[in-house]
Amino acid sequence: MTLDAGGTNTTARDGLNGQAPRCNHLDLLSAVEHGAPECRECLDLGWSWNRLLACQTCGWVACSDDSPGGHARAHYQETDHPVVAALDPGSTWRWCYVHERLV
Repeated sequence: MTLDAGGTNTTARDGLNGQAPRCNHLDLLSAVEHGAPECRECLDLGWSWNRLLACQTCGWVACSDDSPGGHARAHYQETDHPVVAALDPGSTWRWCYVHERLV
């Protein structure tokens, strides 16, 4: 076991120097097809959205936190599905709600 200056076990960290440990929620994901590129909840309420996110566990599509409804986060709170990805063309943006960070 290797300890850093603060006495923390550095061999237990997965990230490179200065990086957060790798999100283990990524290991639990399998390929899913996402639903239609729309937030059903916003459509039902007559609202618009800023960005659409797809749940990487079940494929559910909903609006982001910066949209009026924040329905993607509500989906996480209801289901505990931790990771979402942006539906923007060519985007690699993914967010883990559990760790509250990009993954």
